[in-house]
Amino acid sequence: MKLLLVDDDLRQRELLVEVFESEGYQVVPCADGREAIANLAPDTFDTVITDLKMPDINGTEILKAALGIDQELPVIIITGHGTVDSAIESMKIGAYDYIQKPFDPEELSLVTGKAVRHYRLIRENRELAAAIVTLRTKDFIGESKAMQQVRALIERVAPLDVSVLIQGETGTGKELVARLVHKASNRASEKFVAVNCAALNESLLESELFGHEKGAFTGAEGRKKGLFELADGGTLFLDEINSMSPALQVKLLRVLQENSFLRVGGQEEVRVDVRVLSASNADLQTEVEAGRFRSDLFYRLKVMDLTLPPLRDRVEDIPELAYYFLRKYAAKYEKEISAISHAALRKLVSHDWPGNVRELENCVSRALVMESSSTLQPDSLPPEFTSSSKRQEENLPLMPLAEVEKLMIKKALIQTGDNKSRAAEMLGIDASTLWRKMKRWEKS
Repeated sequence: MKLLLVDDDLRQRELLVEVFESEGYQVVPCADGREAIANLAPDTFDTVITDLKMPDINGTEILKAALGIDQELPVIIITGHGTVDSAIESMKIGAYDYIQKPFDPEELSLVTGKAVRHYRLIRENRELAAAIVTLRTKDFIGESKAMQQVRALIERVAPLDVSVLIQGETGTGKELVARLVHKASNRASEKFVAVNCAALNESLLESELFGHEKGAFTGAEGRKKGLFELADGGTLFLDEINSMSPALQVKLLRVLQENSFLRVGGQEEVRVDVRVLSASNADLQTEVEAGRFRSDLFYRLKVMDLTLPPLRDRVEDIPELAYYFLRKYAAKYEKEISAISHAALRKLVSHDWPGNVRELENCVSRALVMESSSTLQPDSLPPEFTSSSKRQEENLPLMPLAEVEKLMIKKALIQTGDNKSRAAEMLGIDASTLWRKMKRWEKS
């Protein structure tokens, strides 16, 4: 337990240091506000105790500096009789409590103990929330540097209740990222609602988003709630938002600004609390510059942004992704296929993947249907893989087989909690083979 103690009265400062140190606290005493602010730093103190009235920098300024570093950090104000009103103002700013002079050190000790316990609980909850975010993004496959950066960004933006724009080519996993952001947010217990803006014409998309009243148009036989209402309290994901018409862009901007809208044919304002995540397979900045997308809406959507790399730029992730889809579809099709030959892996890694991860998934799924042995062979891959590759294989910086094996074994050990028997079973090899390979790594 660490306290920052600020008091320009030497005698009182020394007395309080002695009291708190006898109770097991580590105390950093400061004689003035300047020294106190110089000592403030994130995750350093459990509580700040400061005299209110001091020359130069007073207790209120120290309070503001402390809360600027951590809004939850408890700050206890010591005040004289003539400055009680100022102490009450400090409480409004965010002080944890105040003690009036003359005070009993035991009273201050009790208040400090409560403040420390309160802050410890807040920090534990923060750490738990961070751990949950990390756990929820572990299944986001890919150990390449590019995907590690994406994972780190997801963990950073998920707890922040702001709009996030996800950009990337078709098939890079934009909806998966949106779902991960939702699941790792404080809205995780509420609904995640997704809509593809390119799949509906303007009038249908407007009705889908905002709902409609009875008689709003031919066939509107009753009131219908829109996706904004259905997602109230949760997250709404707008995919391919670059295809949204200019008229709908205006209406969406209003919802983001006012948190309210009118149903189609309605006169009554509907208020909602929705976090909006959006995705685009086109560069929205370019769309703005071309006049096809509103700049004000663009900046509303892009409070935070994530750009997903195409699969061809992270070829080192292809073996892991391929094995993930192999296990998924082998179970679905009830086929005893547990491995991919090195020749087939080489074909997969050398492909250009214009359809990205979605194309890889479809490719592995089709190959499993065609494969009759226990190992996926190159002949089972789609025709474009059996002919000459779009990218010359001999010029490809392909991972050696040993590195691919090492990557897959490490992943299996993580997924099984270091249970080597289960890891071997998952990989479709004997436990003795797994042991031999691991021993070989130790020697190399």
